[in-house]
Amino acid sequence: MATPKFILELREKIGHDLLFLSGITGVVLDNDQRVLLVRRADDGHWSLVPGILEPGEQPAVALLREIQEETAVKAVVERLVSVETLPPSSYPNGDQVQYLDLTFRCRYVSGEARVNDDESLEVAWFPLDSLPTLTAREQASIINALFPDQLPRFIRD
Repeated sequence: MATPKFILELREKIGHDLLFLSGITGVVLDNDQRVLLVRRADDGHWSLVPGILEPGEQPAVALLREIQEETAVKAVVERLVSVETLPPSSYPNGDQVQYLDLTFRCRYVSGEARVNDDESLEVAWFPLDSLPTLTAREQASIINALFPDQLPRFIRD
């Protein structure tokens, strides 16, 4: 999916300046405790399924939309895993962003995992003992998601 219209409209006003956005991330687990990952088209790295919350959307609903748009997988949200502000970053076109990210544990329901839009180069299920290189934040999110009664992770100081 292309850049959301509301971001393009904001970029017309602020150019490449830092834009604070709400991000959503899914730790999608199947019945075999495999994790659904996407290899991003923008940087080529494997990651949990990411997305951007659009105005008026509820975070869990938006995440399910993103998972289906990017991977053709239907899932259900089970619980919140973490809430954190990510460091500022930039896209190849120079746009500066910083995300408040809400990460959720999700359970696979149906669908064959595949590349379903232009945001991913690959989509695949990975066993927990054979994950590709992920960020420390994503690794922590997966670990937290594995324990059903774990409280959401957040920075306390």
